[in-house]
Amino acid sequence: MRAYLARLRAKLLPQPKALSIVPSRSDFDLNPTARPPMARLLRPAAVLIPIIMREEPMVLFTKRAEHLPRHPGQVSFPGGKADPDDVSLTATALRELKEETGIGPEFVTVAGYLEPYETITGFAVLPVVGILSEGYSLTPDAREVDGIFEVPLAFLLAPASLDEQAREFKGVSRRVYAFTYQGHYIWGATAAMIVNLRERLA
Repeated sequence: MRAYLARLRAKLLPQPKALSIVPSRSDFDLNPTARPPMARLLRPAAVLIPIIMREEPMVLFTKRAEHLPRHPGQVSFPGGKADPDDVSLTATALRELKEETGIGPEFVTVAGYLEPYETITGFAVLPVVGILSEGYSLTPDAREVDGIFEVPLAFLLAPASLDEQAREFKGVSRRVYAFTYQGHYIWGATAAMIVNLRERLA
């Protein structure tokens, strides 16, 4: 694990110094004409990209509950908006991991970070890449999560796994990245963060 962690840290970004981050990637990368004409105030948020250290490394995802007002039923990484009590966006990601899946921060070793990401819904999201050691138990919060599943990291990194598709958002068609694995459809910001991870690990 130490050697793998060292390789990851060499390819990922260091921790941002503040809760306020400036995204360099966004939902508008594939849809530049959809970008708002004026600057907008973005709400800070974070997700954890959990890589499970097994003989074949796996990446853990959640499926959001269908009744949620934002992105119902979509596949995502554990995460959410920053709370006033969070001392950092890393703390946000680890808190959300615990709340959504029941996995405590003691099972996570932070390897590094990806470029901050701006969502079309107005969030500035910091993707935190963490190594998840075994021994945890899953207790998903049914109020937020309908399911938890894993995808092989090798599948996500394989060039043939990535697709680009058209999706409709508020009546407007836009381009999105997408992955499909054993009936799970991963698209939008989550898929774009995987693309960012692929580029950094290449």
